[in-house]
Amino acid sequence: MPDIEILSVANPPPFLLEPLQAKYLVHQRLHESDPAAFSKVAAKIRAIAASGESKVGAELIAQLPALEVISVMGVGYDGIDVAAAKARGVVVTHTPAVLNDDVADLALALMLAWSRQIARADRFVRAGEWPKGPLPLGRKMSGARLGIVGMGRIGQAIAQRAAAFGMTIAYTARSAKAELPHTYLPDAAALAAQSDFLVVITPGGAGTHHLIDAAVLAALGPQGCLVNVARGSVVDEAALIDALRSGAIAGAALDVFESEPNVPQALREMDQVVLTPHIGSATAQTRRAMAALAFDNLDAKLSGQPVLTPVPECQ
Repeated sequence: MPDIEILSVANPPPFLLEPLQAKYLVHQRLHESDPAAFSKVAAKIRAIAASGESKVGAELIAQLPALEVISVMGVGYDGIDVAAAKARGVVVTHTPAVLNDDVADLALALMLAWSRQIARADRFVRAGEWPKGPLPLGRKMSGARLGIVGMGRIGQAIAQRAAAFGMTIAYTARSAKAELPHTYLPDAAALAAQSDFLVVITPGGAGTHHLIDAAVLAALGPQGCLVNVARGSVVDEAALIDALRSGAIAGAALDVFESEPNVPQALREMDQVVLTPHIGSATAQTRRAMAALAFDNLDAKLSGQPVLTPVPECQ
């Protein structure tokens, strides 16, 4: 039996859980399933294995006096109380870079699916509607104006792909990136006003909560499409539904939502909206790469070595 004990606060895939169990004693969500049993082992827990959707608050961290590392299998970590972890000397890690291509690919796929009505056209054919007449015309994506909210690694990968479609690219971020050829605008509203497609790929958390609000949607306008591959919390979902109902924007393509996996009925009923179930990194190749990096981060810390990819606050 392994003598180092860790807590999993997620449901890791087998290709992460199995190597963890081979080397460590893994308590799988014990804090939720059996709090009494958890209290007996909490003092021995040296690591937490988490996902990008996990919640690890100050209260849980305080219960683990031996905790050394919180390893997140995901690039987002807004559910982790990093400040509380740092105050205890606990390092938080995540898995950036390995999922850039998949998320960027999905962003372009959502843009194409919305503009060319792929999901609606599929339903149209399956329902036997084609013999009754043609599907309403879609919209050309090539040559359109793309605004990217957030120009980190994934934002730049999206821009690279969009350039192949001849799109005009602008962005907003915390600061301009002099090395990029794209137009920088100071805020999301200014960017939306000059965009046909507004793609959101900024981190979640308190600093970006409802960054895309009614004012930004109004600036995007009745011909504009909102694409969100970031976090559901970045978009004011109620304001988005109002904008879609009123025609303030033309449509949306969404991979993330405020209360996942619960998606508002209003969004599910709208033909001008494309919906996917948070699949930005959901390919076998990328999830395995993410799992390997998450394991390596946790294993490095518990082996007395530097972690590979700490979150920026822990660098």
